[in-house]
Amino acid sequence: MNSATLAPSQSREQKSLVIAALGIVFGDIGTSPLYTLKECFGGILALEPTPANVLGILSLIFWAILIVISLKYVIFIMRADNKGEGGIMALISLVQQKAEISTRFRFLLIGLGLIGASLFYGDGMITPAISVLSAVEGLKVLQPELHSYVVPISLAVLIGLFTFQRKGTAGVGALFGPIMAIWFCSLAVFGTLSLIKSPAVLAAVNPVHAFHFFAAHGWPSVLILGAVVLAVTGGEALYADMGHFGCEPIRKAWFLFVLPSLMLNYFGQGALLIQNPSAVQNPFYFLVPGGALVFMIGLATIATIVASQAVISGTFSLTSQAIQLGFCPRLGIQYTSEEEKGQIYIPWINWALMVAIIGLVLGFQSSSNLAAAYGIAVTGTMAIDTILAFVVVYSLWKWNPIISGMLAFGFLTVDLAFLVANAAKIFEGGWFPLVIGLIAFTLLTTWKRGRDLLRESLREDSVQVDQFLAEIVNNPPLRVAGTAVFMTSSREGIPPALLHNLKHNKVLHETVVLMTVTTENVPRVAPEKRREIRRLGAGFFRINLHYGFMEAANIPRVLKSSSRDFDIDISDTTFFLSRETIIPSTVPKMPLWRLKLFIGMSRNTSSAVSFFRIPPDRVVELGVQRML
Repeated sequence: MNSATLAPSQSREQKSLVIAALGIVFGDIGTSPLYTLKECFGGILALEPTPANVLGILSLIFWAILIVISLKYVIFIMRADNKGEGGIMALISLVQQKAEISTRFRFLLIGLGLIGASLFYGDGMITPAISVLSAVEGLKVLQPELHSYVVPISLAVLIGLFTFQRKGTAGVGALFGPIMAIWFCSLAVFGTLSLIKSPAVLAAVNPVHAFHFFAAHGWPSVLILGAVVLAVTGGEALYADMGHFGCEPIRKAWFLFVLPSLMLNYFGQGALLIQNPSAVQNPFYFLVPGGALVFMIGLATIATIVASQAVISGTFSLTSQAIQLGFCPRLGIQYTSEEEKGQIYIPWINWALMVAIIGLVLGFQSSSNLAAAYGIAVTGTMAIDTILAFVVVYSLWKWNPIISGMLAFGFLTVDLAFLVANAAKIFEGGWFPLVIGLIAFTLLTTWKRGRDLLRESLREDSVQVDQFLAEIVNNPPLRVAGTAVFMTSSREGIPPALLHNLKHNKVLHETVVLMTVTTENVPRVAPEKRREIRRLGAGFFRINLHYGFMEAANIPRVLKSSSRDFDIDISDTTFFLSRETIIPSTVPKMPLWRLKLFIGMSRNTSSAVSFFRIPPDRVVELGVQRML
């Protein structure tokens, strides 16, 4: 009886997850038909849309989507999850867990992962710009004289999108899935209408046409992969959003809905080019009958807004994970939904992205120009995903080395072919995501190294707990009523803030809590493993809190739940935080330029008060100077 009653509800939940995944997961790859085929024929090779060329390009797109998205991401890499979570930060966490990997090799792999994460920021800037521009460019097909309005309208849409971010996506998130369902249905319908008129184009599923294309055009034709890769952008999103929806809904949405719709539209565009080569200016919009063109321009604009929203949210999530794992300084994070922890808003990242995207639109002016900058960041991240996923499935999950090695070699060969083809676009705009990636990588690694050095410095100067408590017993200071919570990054020793408070104020609270928050290399920590409480004696307690990299710490809530272990009243609790002021030593422990960068980042770090959700009126901050 129970199974019979549960089955329909589970089925409805699965269907709702599939629809939701359409809006969040597939926005990037779902809007790629707007510009992919146009760039294949209008890019660096300036190909003529002859039947042979059309079949060759379609064959490349068909097999690229099957190999990179279907086989690599949906079937292979999505198995390499970290407690259900995906994305490059999850892979970094998995690599850190593997004890058998040598320290040097682990650092190398983590460095690769950080490069991939850094490149994602460049991708997060280009995707909204190229998507919205390509959608609004439909106005030029509707009325050529409207071309001067494309950039202003695109800027207005993007500025509105970023302005809306602070309100969160909880209110409109339910609309994303149905909107994208209509979008994919439209792709399939218009593609099918064209395909019926020239079904011979379906011969492109035969990979022989791709080989004939390369044979006819020689080695320079490899550069066409720099445009073909536009069809597979968004593969990382499938993996990164796995924790929100699970593997099965994403796989069902892909194989049953998204993949057929994309293929029908691409083949429909190809059929149109064979019938009407002049449609090469914008095959996506020329595919649409005149009466439906206004509708499709509006729908495409909305679809690109949804796709951009997903990329922006992904950037927020990546930054949040980097903060939790210690690669990024604390930034102000606002939670826009009481129910969904993943719905966050980071003002600094939001406005930085908006400024960069406005600069991209004004600088490149069109989606075709932006396509030159697009691809190298995506292919770099895809290659790194392959390497890290192989290490995880072989070393951590003990897959058969021959099978996993052959898969990794095959996928990496495809990834590197795309990467080499996109390298030719570096001087045409591909330098932009590389520069953004270099800046992000420098910031992430500088912060990690600086915090490690600072932690070592604090450890060297710390006082052992037993030694301190013995001194308290022998020479008891004045004890005052209430509870003092001292936040410390070290699980051992007495925090500098406590020593400074005792030295200057000459008092201790009746109850003293030494609290450390540790971010584990898993997305979430089970509630029963959240808290470790140890009585140290003389009214001292040590609490170690454990959070996953997808979770947010809430210190007051933990203290309230700890009342059964010791008497505590939040209204009579004072939180002591240490704020370090870093000064370069005569012989700096890291290059001076990097140390100054770390100092600048430290000064602009948001307070731990908001990060740990501590009541501001219960906080005392004590300054400590440190030389590095």
